[in-house]
Amino acid sequence: MYKFGSRSSNSLKGVHPDMVKLMNESIKDSPYDFTITEGLRTAKRQNELYQQGRTKPGIKVTSLDGYNKKSNHQAKSDGYGYAVDLYPYINGSVRVEYERYKKETNAIAEHILNTAKKLGIKVEWGGHWKSPFDPPHFELKK
Repeated sequence: MYKFGSRSSNSLKGVHPDMVKLMNESIKDSPYDFTITEGLRTAKRQNELYQQGRTKPGIKVTSLDGYNKKSNHQAKSDGYGYAVDLYPYINGSVRVEYERYKKETNAIAEHILNTAKKLGIKVEWGGHWKSPFDPPHFELKK
């Protein structure tokens, strides 16, 4: 049985209560430990991620600039973010390399999707998307 540490708990602040409930239920009996690295984002933070691979070093991670095109991580009209990013937490470290930790990531995702179904929460996993393929990403579908 796993539980969230302070990083995950802090990352859930400002996230829609349904997503918080889903993540809190999912961690309890997840097949692998995981950590939530991002929840609610400001427009500035979203734009920083957008600049990655464009004006800043790194790979492109989003096509949403946070101003003209908003992310589901940003607050909606109800004040909540509707998305989280998470990664497996194995042997004391966050594991961001999808290809290397595909088995664990996919097992966590399947578990979260099954938990969402049991709770009646509609959620989508970015690992099911073709473009952009985004396995750390989960978002509410309202």
